[in-house]
Amino acid sequence: MVEQREWHRGRLIDHIQLVVSDLPACRLFYGAIFKALGVPVSDGEGAFFCDELFVSAGTPTTGRTHLAFQAANEATVRRFYAAALAAGGRDNDEPGLRDHHPGYYAAFVLDPEGNNIEAVYHGPHRRSAPSVVMSASN
Repeated sequence: MVEQREWHRGRLIDHIQLVVSDLPACRLFYGAIFKALGVPVSDGEGAFFCDELFVSAGTPTTGRTHLAFQAANEATVRRFYAAALAAGGRDNDEPGLRDHHPGYYAAFVLDPEGNNIEAVYHGPHRRSAPSVVMSASN
């Protein structure tokens, strides 16, 4: 087990795009899990997005991907898992503690395209900011 005292998120990834074959099924699935996680989803022309994740229809599809979304607490991980299964996701490992580091509580599901989707709570911690906010400057 890795002993780690500080984790940084939001510095490396600008955006992730998933290209899927069944956009309506994925919109239902991701809409449900992001609602459980308390994060809004926006719809666009032939696509939808949520923060750094952009999902569109097309070929070839992206292929199997693992995405991990942050959860505010263990109860949110459990809500994510239930919402995912109710919206067409398949179990890939139920909510529970993992050996990654002390307090790592996660659940895994497969989305309609077979991507491994995780919600993780890293245990009690203090956030330096709720999110990174970027604004255009003139």
